[in-house]
Amino acid sequence: MPFQIIRNDITNVRADAIVNTANPEPVFSRGTDSALYRAAGEEALLAERKKIGRIPAGGAAVTPAFGLDARYIIYTVGPVWQGGGQGEADVLRHCYRNSLRLARDQGCESIAFPLISTGIYGFPRE
Repeated sequence: MPFQIIRNDITNVRADAIVNTANPEPVFSRGTDSALYRAAGEEALLAERKKIGRIPAGGAAVTPAFGLDARYIIYTVGPVWQGGGQGEADVLRHCYRNSLRLARDQGCESIAFPLISTGIYGFPRE
């Protein structure tokens, strides 16, 4: 599938995997994370996410997508923006690379990413 930039509610995107900008702990909070939990089915998704446990910044993990039009949800924990001198760009790079590797390992041919860390974590959108 060719690379495309789209503006859409990620819960409405059809893809083999949808990436969630996750909290490191198995809880859901605001923004993309909350929207994905609501759309997929909060209780079932949270139960699966709890099996994973803590995810380190830059790491990635996967669960079934339950009620979403996808096979998987890939969770990645982005960096909190601290001005750019604390390795934030490297951690963000790991988020994308680890998510792509995990999607490949699951046999995915398509993946949908939000702008990781640009919400409450404050990473510049550029």
